[in-house]
Amino acid sequence: MNKVSLYFENGLMLEAKSFGAEGTAVGEIVFNTSMTGYQEIVTDPSYAGQFVTFTMPEIGNVGCNAQDMESKGAHCKGIIVREYQPRYSNFRAEESLDSLLKRENVLGITAVDTRFLTKMLRNEGAMMMVASTEVHDKEALQKILAESPRIEEINYIEQVSTKEPYVHQEGRYDARTFTYEKPETNKKIIALDFGVKRNILNELTHAGMEVTVVPNSMGADKIIAKFEAGECEGVFLSNGPGDPLILKEEQEKIKQLIAAKVPMFGICLGHQLLSISHGYDTYKLKFGHHGGNHPVKNIQTGSVEITAQNHNYNVPDNITEVAEVTHVNLFDNTIEGLRYKEAPVMSVQHHPEASPGPHESAYIFSEFAKML
Repeated sequence: MNKVSLYFENGLMLEAKSFGAEGTAVGEIVFNTSMTGYQEIVTDPSYAGQFVTFTMPEIGNVGCNAQDMESKGAHCKGIIVREYQPRYSNFRAEESLDSLLKRENVLGITAVDTRFLTKMLRNEGAMMMVASTEVHDKEALQKILAESPRIEEINYIEQVSTKEPYVHQEGRYDARTFTYEKPETNKKIIALDFGVKRNILNELTHAGMEVTVVPNSMGADKIIAKFEAGECEGVFLSNGPGDPLILKEEQEKIKQLIAAKVPMFGICLGHQLLSISHGYDTYKLKFGHHGGNHPVKNIQTGSVEITAQNHNYNVPDNITEVAEVTHVNLFDNTIEGLRYKEAPVMSVQHHPEASPGPHESAYIFSEFAKML
């Protein structure tokens, strides 16, 4: 392992050891409290532009495999771990995490006090940082960081969205048979890809929907034409990276879909874009929600679900003027789910597909199918 230098926008500089790719990268640092599923997190497109600090101290011990990829590659800037384990042991493993990161040009950083970093982010909030295996001078790193755009200034969905439409046919993965289900589908929907996770598509298919995934650039007129012609019964708005407020074209597109009364379901970024498109701008949380252990109360049933989450932005409380709150986060009472009053539209901030995480919220996909 080579030396890697870390410089944070609060002025802190640290030295650590590197694995995975080498080079220099700038991004926003966040922490994730999931106990399992590091490969799913690394390959989640929503982490584009970010460094992920894992609170789980041992990372790499089960290796990586093709079935646990949440997208075609890795999209985060880097990962920061307390202890990287190069000797993996798992019957499903096909390669090491180091090998995956090298192939995807993602920095791996280890031998760091991740508890200290987590406390720093909890107290000071998510911040920008630079990591480099090439540059080790503090002033040089400070200059690189100062001259780089901030994450909220970059449209990352243009990088992570599919370039060509495709039909997703896999259902849930069956760990007993090591195969994907092939469920019967009776409803056709379009999924606008802002950085969609593979397991979200699996759950939509499992709930009985034939999913055509389309680029984020597809115009609202084409989608509305398919809806009016009966070729599509609804639209799914996917998760994705970055600040939703800068996505002006997507906001305008969703406004047109709302006006056309197209049924819609949004997760994470899709949830936020629906709020903005209804006239209620999102705001940034101090350090975001990232992990597989966040309690959410279902207002309709009174039950508490342990959920997977990954977002830095949230919808405002006054959105209750146009939508009914269906889910609330029990950590900070922020809104986690909405059903709009004047349109066939629903959304959730958390990730009902989990991956990694618990599956207590998977019923939400069936609720979308029933709404259609």
